[in-house]
Amino acid sequence: MKLPSKIYTFLIFLFLYAPIIVMIVFSFNSTNSTGLMAGFSLRWYAVLFSNKNIMQALYNTLILAVASALIATVIGTAAAVGIDKWKKNLFRSSVMGVTNIPMMTPEIVTGVSMMLLFVFMGRVIGRQGILGFGTILIAHVTFNLPYVILSVLPKLRQTDPHLAEAAQDLGCTPLRSFFKAVLPSISPGIVTGMIMAFTLSLDDFIISYFTTGPGFQTLPIAIFSMTKKRVKPDMYALSTLIFVSILVLLILTNVAQARGENKKKKNI
Repeated sequence: MKLPSKIYTFLIFLFLYAPIIVMIVFSFNSTNSTGLMAGFSLRWYAVLFSNKNIMQALYNTLILAVASALIATVIGTAAAVGIDKWKKNLFRSSVMGVTNIPMMTPEIVTGVSMMLLFVFMGRVIGRQGILGFGTILIAHVTFNLPYVILSVLPKLRQTDPHLAEAAQDLGCTPLRSFFKAVLPSISPGIVTGMIMAFTLSLDDFIISYFTTGPGFQTLPIAIFSMTKKRVKPDMYALSTLIFVSILVLLILTNVAQARGENKKKKNI
């Protein structure tokens, strides 16, 4: 049974990652052919970095992803701590149900509804052209919050509920006891939620498309506008760089978490 299971696992991974492997290979193609590998070249990476529009869209996307991930992490962690403190199961279940709605709602519904809300608020305050960086940032924080909350809550439930009380008995204030005792124990969940929020914001297209204005363009929107003509291999190069960056970030995070767990085991 071991050999069939290994073959099955290999086929699953091949099915998942074969398109990415093909994309990476053709990003080094010396010609613009998408079906024939003519030779190895870094030509399309040079073309990519000389494209000012794509570089500006990449810069906008990174700024948006970092800002939305940080804001969602702070708000989501505070919300998770508050939810964990509630003792009434019915009320807590109701709040969690409301929290999960953005994840279960189709993105096009979320995008259109938020666009209508922003336009309505713009008319209320008498401001035209309200859609821009501020509105898309609010939208990204909104759909990132549930993922941060769901990443932090399990770590809070694994933490000893008397940990903060013990720190306060030793002289810490309630706020300091949280930062000194509780926060380090839930930090893996916080980091996981932040990385998930960052990658979701980096990848989002539908909600971004409806909640941004002409003055602010993210990378997915820029790539979508280019697909109306033809996608050149410089987009393969860009996608390769993004994939490698995310992969390295996940590896470093997993290594750091594994080392932290090993240290805890040694201390115990």
